[in-house]
Amino acid sequence: MSARHSDRNWVTGQSVLMLAVVGLGVTHRGAWQSDAGFVAGAVLFALGAVVGIWGVRSLGGSRTPNPTPKADAELVQAGIYRWLRHPLYSSVMLASLGWALLWQSAAAMVATVVLCVFFDAKARLEERLLLAKFPEYAAYRGRTWRFLPWVY
Repeated sequence: MSARHSDRNWVTGQSVLMLAVVGLGVTHRGAWQSDAGFVAGAVLFALGAVVGIWGVRSLGGSRTPNPTPKADAELVQAGIYRWLRHPLYSSVMLASLGWALLWQSAAAMVATVVLCVFFDAKARLEERLLLAKFPEYAAYRGRTWRFLPWVY
């Protein structure tokens, strides 16, 4: 399978999963009633937005939805990339978890778990490709967290 075809499959998969989280949250809402869950959801959704915006700004022209780095990409280690290797994936995972909690949707929560597993697999592939392109990625990977500082 060509890299271009493989990239398209990854992007399609994440798009379908993100749409599932959004759609299931709205259509299967109210599985529980919790003001604390709603507040936690709002905080996580907002945190996901902040992490995503910071990630986009830090990554600049090297940003791509594909796991294969752009030919002219640079290894970004500044901004939020100083602490996280995949802040854009973290952003979507946080926002998805927040969305599921906001709508109090068990179905959206399940889709969020699937999305997190998906992004973990995509990140592992992306890291192999980045290591092949940037030998210094090994040291960078050794000092930064994948998705969540001090956790993972």
